[in-house]
Amino acid sequence: MRADVIIIGAGAAGLMAAMTAGKRGRSVLVLDHAGKAGRKIRIAGGGRCNFTNINAGAGHYISANPHFCKSALAQFSPSDFIAVIEQHRIPYEERKEGQLFCVRSSADIIRMLEQECRDAGAVIHLGCTLHGVERRDAFAVTTSKGIFRSSSVIVATGGLSYPNIGASGLGHAIARRFGLAVTELHPALVPLVFSRKDQRIFGELAGISFPAAVSCKERTFRENILFTHKGLSGPAILQISSYWNRGDLLSIDLLPDVDTRAVLTARRQSRAILATLLSSSLPRRFAHTWCSLHGWERPMAAYSAKELDAIAQRLHAWELYPAGTEGYATAEVTRGGVDTDELSSKTMEARKVPGLYFAGEVVDVTGQLGGYNLQWAWSSGYAAGRSA
Repeated sequence: MRADVIIIGAGAAGLMAAMTAGKRGRSVLVLDHAGKAGRKIRIAGGGRCNFTNINAGAGHYISANPHFCKSALAQFSPSDFIAVIEQHRIPYEERKEGQLFCVRSSADIIRMLEQECRDAGAVIHLGCTLHGVERRDAFAVTTSKGIFRSSSVIVATGGLSYPNIGASGLGHAIARRFGLAVTELHPALVPLVFSRKDQRIFGELAGISFPAAVSCKERTFRENILFTHKGLSGPAILQISSYWNRGDLLSIDLLPDVDTRAVLTARRQSRAILATLLSSSLPRRFAHTWCSLHGWERPMAAYSAKELDAIAQRLHAWELYPAGTEGYATAEVTRGGVDTDELSSKTMEARKVPGLYFAGEVVDVTGQLGGYNLQWAWSSGYAAGRSA
C-alpha cells in the first residue's frame, strides 16, 4: 500500500499530525503496534487528561536548545487546541495555574482525535508491528501487515516512559538508523528514591504529604511533597526530577511560608518539646521523626539562641542526596530525545533526511508537569503534519 504520509505512532502527536496532513489533502496512514490509539492520553491526568496549559511557553520546556519549541507553539497554541475541543463540545475545566482537564474522561479527547482523522481521510492501522524503515526513492516501512511506501514519514512514537503500555525506544532507533543524533535519555516527572540510610529513617512515613519548596541547582518548585515507601514523590518532586541528575543535591524548605526563627524564639521559654511545636505546621509523624533524627528532643527552653538559629536554618534547607529515580516504569515522560540540532523547528523535518519528520516526546523537548507535554505533542504534531 502507498500513501503520501506514513505516521508511526497513534498517540497524541501522531494523531494530530494525521488530522493536520489529511486536511491538506494528503493521503495518510497511521501505524501503531498497540490495539488502541492514544493509550498514554487515556491515562493522562488521572484519566481526566490534562490536555493543555493556557500558560504554555518556552520557559516551561527543557531542551538542549531552549528556543526550539517556540515555532511549533506559535503555529498551534493552547487556544488553537481549545478551539477544537469546543467545536466538539467537550466539557472542560481549568484547575490551578492554567491547567485544563476534561470534565468527563480522557476518552473524549481520543474520540475527538479519531473523528478528526476519519473526517480528514486518515487511515489508522492498529496491532501493526514495525520491523524497519528504509529510504531509497521513497520510504519503505516494513511491518507485520506488509510493506507500506510513502514520500514522507512522521515518527511520533513517544519516549521510554510507561513500558507497560508499550513504550519503547523505537523512535530513537529510527533516528539513529538515519544518522541523526539522540541526546542522553533520562526518566522525568518521576518519583525519587531515598538512599538506604534515608529509607530506613523515612520509609515508615509513606503516605504523608505537605507543601514544601524543593530546589535543585537554580530551579525551585513549591507544591506538595509525598513520602513513599521508596522515597519522595508529589508534584514538587516530580517537577524537580526533570532537572535532577544522579549526584545532585536537593534542598527542601519544609516551611516555606513560615518565619521559623521568629516562631521558635517566641516559644523559647516553653516546656513543650520541639516536635510538638512543629506539629502545628508539619505532619506530627514527620515532625517527631525529623526531630529524633537530629537529636532535637529537649524542651524548647533548653535550646540556646544559636541552636534555635541552626534548627531554623535546617528546617528551611533539608539537604538530601537521592539515590536515583523510580525509572521509566513510573516516569510520566522521557527527558532527552532526537537532537533538535538535527531538525527544523518550523517543520520538524530532519535537515539531512528530506521527508523524515519527528514529533512529540521522541524529540529532545520535555515539558514541566501541568499539561505542557500534551501541548508540545499537539504543536509539534501540527507542525509536522502541516509540512509532510
